[in-house]
Amino acid sequence: MFTHFGRYILLLKAVFKRPEKWKIYTTNTVNEMAYIGVGSLYLIGIISIFVGAVMTLQIAFQLQSDLIPRTIIGSVNRDSTILELSPTISALVLAGKIGSSISSEIGTMRVTEQIDALEIMGINAPGYLILPKIIAGITMIPLLVIVSIGLAILGGYIGGTFSGAITGADYYRGITEGFNPYTIVVALVKAFFFGFIITSVSSYQGFYVKGSALEVGRASTNTVVTSCITILFADYIITDLLL
Repeated sequence: MFTHFGRYILLLKAVFKRPEKWKIYTTNTVNEMAYIGVGSLYLIGIISIFVGAVMTLQIAFQLQSDLIPRTIIGSVNRDSTILELSPTISALVLAGKIGSSISSEIGTMRVTEQIDALEIMGINAPGYLILPKIIAGITMIPLLVIVSIGLAILGGYIGGTFSGAITGADYYRGITEGFNPYTIVVALVKAFFFGFIITSVSSYQGFYVKGSALEVGRASTNTVVTSCITILFADYIITDLLL
């Protein structure tokens, strides 16, 4: 474990060296932002809407009491979505989609000796290949989380009103009353660190692949497992520090 952690830190040190040409890095970063952000928007949207709808139904089922106002359903759904569901579920999904893709891409380049060719030409391979992905991850994943929050709350409204669990007026009142903007800050901080974890861990797994194409597949699997565990651990630490 300490060996992997040390190699990970040394890789990050190489990643953040001064770039040779900013123009090349800028082009790569824009391409990665389009892939991570726009390419994942549809998946995040579908998942968020259904998660919001299901959460509303479950909260309504658990709060069946004449002593509890129905507006509480909207409030609970809002806070749980902002603080936990949208950042964490989005990160876990993206760890599977983006993380495995990044690991496979860099791992294939390592196996086919393309990374060795870059280093022979005097190019900082870690910075050239990984830095644009990290910048795109810490930029686009918070934006995806914001979209996820909005769609999850909308999904809660749709699911609650269509099922009759809550009226539209009660749900709207619940999500607007007692709102604390600090919860958005916590969600964005989580998304920032999750984006860094997903891109850096997947890049590390791919960069140090050894062997054949079979090892590339194993690296992709290790990426998803390691990223998910690290995300959940970071989620606990950030929640403990900020709340």
